[in-house]
Amino acid sequence: MKPTGLGTNHANTPKMSDTTPIEHLSWLTSGDFTAADEPFRLFAAWLKDATAAEPRDPTAMTLATVDADGLPNARMVLLKGANERGFVFYTNMDSQKGRELDVHPKAALVFHWKSLNRQVRVRGLVDRVTDAEADAYFATRPKQAQIGAWASKQSAPLESRFAFEQAVALYAVKYAIGEVPRPPNWSGYRIVPLRIEFWHDRPFRLHDRIEFRRDALSAPWNKTRLYP
Repeated sequence: MKPTGLGTNHANTPKMSDTTPIEHLSWLTSGDFTAADEPFRLFAAWLKDATAAEPRDPTAMTLATVDADGLPNARMVLLKGANERGFVFYTNMDSQKGRELDVHPKAALVFHWKSLNRQVRVRGLVDRVTDAEADAYFATRPKQAQIGAWASKQSAPLESRFAFEQAVALYAVKYAIGEVPRPPNWSGYRIVPLRIEFWHDRPFRLHDRIEFRRDALSAPWNKTRLYP
């Protein structure tokens, strides 16, 4: 039995020498995304593809921020809105990410859809959504999730799981009847992009990358093709 390791070709990857002609698989060359002239329609199309292909959480994205000392911090969150205005997620504003964004209102996002061999990177400025937007989204959440938003002091030290469950039970009784209001420290953030990069896997790591860049929110997008 032959040993396997980092240098071993995957079973579905053809061997390649310096003189081997590069033959791309047809499914990687159909519908050339590098011809797109603006990023938001392309992102919407890719998200639609991911929604159909990913086994779970196609809206999952890495959110990167920095703390007061400039130390990077990253975690997974869920995208709850995307259009020409930016990319929206919701959270407790007293959480670590909320506090960091309030001090340094800049962030980066990464979407990685393994089933499609695609990645999108976003960098930009951050604003809070309006109260009306936050109220409208909060009203769509399951009631237990709404109660959890009241019970959780997100990112704060927790004495025990039992203490958390007690807090959940307390708010479940408080809001047993009627609608659950949105907590005042719970809202959304919008990443307004200045850079959006689209990446698609190609054989032999000869990937396709295009970056859309603008110097200001009112400026037009400029597109550049990048080396992989």
